[in-house]
Amino acid sequence: MSIIIRIIVNALALWAAVLLVPGIAVGAQDTGSQIATYLAVGAIFGVVNAVIKPIVKTVGCAFYILTLGLIALIVNAFLLLLTEWLGGLFNLPFTVDGFTSAFFGAIVVAVVSWALSVFLPDRDER
Repeated sequence: MSIIIRIIVNALALWAAVLLVPGIAVGAQDTGSQIATYLAVGAIFGVVNAVIKPIVKTVGCAFYILTLGLIALIVNAFLLLLTEWLGGLFNLPFTVDGFTSAFFGAIVVAVVSWALSVFLPDRDER
């Protein structure tokens, strides 16, 4: 059940990024297709964050320390671009127009994901 909740949180965060950041778009026309696209991209984004991000953090540990964690913004932008590329492999109508859109989109996704996770119970409480 935790995985489904994380996918929904990611989908809502991506929806907020599409609404707030010019250059990030979902090309699906009807509501059902949009929801399916957000859920699919949310699942891909979750897998990318679960697999790639720890590797990057481990390899780039010195950069995280040197920049006081600000490099995480750039890493998250590239992970969002990677998510867009992987979504394209599955013919998902999700686009990110360049690094600047990915950078601000990653900030929106991080803030919205954090805000939503504040309202979710911890694993220990379930």
